Amino acid sequence: AVVSTQSTGVEEFYGMSTAGPEKKKGFLARKAKKAETERQDQVDYEKKLRNKGAVTVEDVLKLTRITDDYLCPIQANVHKIDFTKFKIRDMESGGVLFEIAKPEGTSDVSLSKDPNAGRYVRYEFPPEFLKLRQIGATVEFTIGDKPVNSFRMVERHYFKDQVIKSFDFDFGFCMPSSLNTCEHIYDLPSLSPELMRDMVQNPFQTKSDSFYFVDGQLIMHNKADYAYNAGM
Repeated sequence: AVVSTQSTGVEEFYGMSTAGPEKKKGFLARKAKKAETERQDQVDYEKKLRNKGAVTVEDVLKLTRITDDYLCPIQANVHKIDFTKFKIRDMESGGVLFEIAKPEGTSDVSLSKDPNAGRYVRYEFPPEFLKLRQIGATVEFTIGDKPVNSFRMVERHYFKDQVIKSFDFDFGFCMPSSLNTCEHIYDLPSLSPELMRDMVQNPFQTKSDSFYFVDGQLIMHNKADYAYNAGM
C-alpha cells in the first residue's frame, strides 16, 4: 500500500508519473528487482522448510507468496486424516455455492498415479462471488486409529503473489476412528472495484495454500486456485 501523501509517489507507484521517461524507467526497474529478490528469498526459504523436517505454524506465517511446491510429503499424514465432503454456502442467503463428496471406497492416491493427487483443487465461481461478505465452509473428515489432540488449519489466499487474506481455524481434539463435521465461517475481505475487475480478468491467478497441523507440526498441505469468470 502507498502511504506517502506526495502525489508524485502515488503516480509513480501506479506507473503514471509525469516525470521524464528515464525516471519512470528507473522506478519500474527498481520495483522489478525488488520483486525478483523477494521471489528468490521465498524460494530459498521454502527449500529450507522442506529440509527442516518439522514445519510449524510460525514458519508458514512468514511466507510472502504462494508456495512453489508442497512443504510436506503425503506420508506426513500419519494420523490418516481424510477429507470426504466439502460444501461452501453464502451465509446471507443460505444458498449452496459449491459442494463435492469423495465416492465411498476411494482414496486420493487410487484416483491417479500422481503422488500429489487429491492435494489440489480448482474452483470456478461467477464474478458475484467476490461481492459476498461471509461464507460458510463445511468439511467432513475421518480420523485414523490414533487420537488427534490439536488439529489446526492455516489458509493463506493470494492474488498475483500478494496476500489477500489469511485464515486460522482450530478443529480441536478428534477421537480415533471418528467421522467429524465442522463448518468454518469466513469473513471475506472488502475488495475495491479495481481489484475485483483484475481478479475476474485473470482467472486462476488467485491461489491458496492450506496448511494442516497436528500438535503444532505440519502434516498436510493442500493447494487451490480460483477463477471468478464463470458464466461470462
